[in-house]
Amino acid sequence: MSKNKSTIDLTSGRISLGLVKFALPLMAGNVLQQCYNLTDTLVVGRFIGKNALAAVGSAYILMIFLTYIILGLRMGCEAFLSIKYGAKEDREFTIGNWLSFCGTGLFSILLTLLVYLLLGFTANLLAIPASIQALFNQYLLTIYAGIPATFLYNYFACSLRAIGNSAIPLIFLCLSSILNIILCIWLVAGLGLGVAGSALATVISQYFAGLGLTIYAWGHFPQLRFKKKQLWSTTKLSVRASCL
Repeated sequence: MSKNKSTIDLTSGRISLGLVKFALPLMAGNVLQQCYNLTDTLVVGRFIGKNALAAVGSAYILMIFLTYIILGLRMGCEAFLSIKYGAKEDREFTIGNWLSFCGTGLFSILLTLLVYLLLGFTANLLAIPASIQALFNQYLLTIYAGIPATFLYNYFACSLRAIGNSAIPLIFLCLSSILNIILCIWLVAGLGLGVAGSALATVISQYFAGLGLTIYAWGHFPQLRFKKKQLWSTTKLSVRASCL
């Protein structure tokens, strides 16, 4: 596999220095992940009111839960891919990358359908007060549309980290956070779209990060591209195994 100049090779050289360079973007990214809800909370609380603020805050708990389900799946795959990449086992890396994409992607689609179907049940389960239930549902109806984007971003962010690059995902997350702030203020304070506008700003920013990172990763990191012959044979084997 060809190495990109922006990747960090932790299999050679000074391990401690490499770990610091690799870990700092990860820590910064974890902080920036909170900016989505922080922006929604500040803008909604300032320009709409306390009921809208309570609705957004309640929905945030659920969205964090769903996001970390997807992230947890990808982190498990990331550990496997990083081992194969470090061992220079190209074929196993490509196959594992493809299977993790299909598995996590399919799960994200099913999760999106499920949360829409259980929207009313979710409000009852979380004991959302009747005074904010309409705003809560309105926010979730929009914000749930960002689950596929969350999958794309976390999939390629984890894939890049598996090959030693933690900086590129951070850059896209920074740009996405800035875009979210601008859109949230414009849609809520400028256009008066309420909590739906706040959620829409987040979803647009998530797709910017997800699709942007996807295009960049495929264009600049050949090792993350899928090879048709390997994928077709792997898919057939997986289908046969699942039928046994």
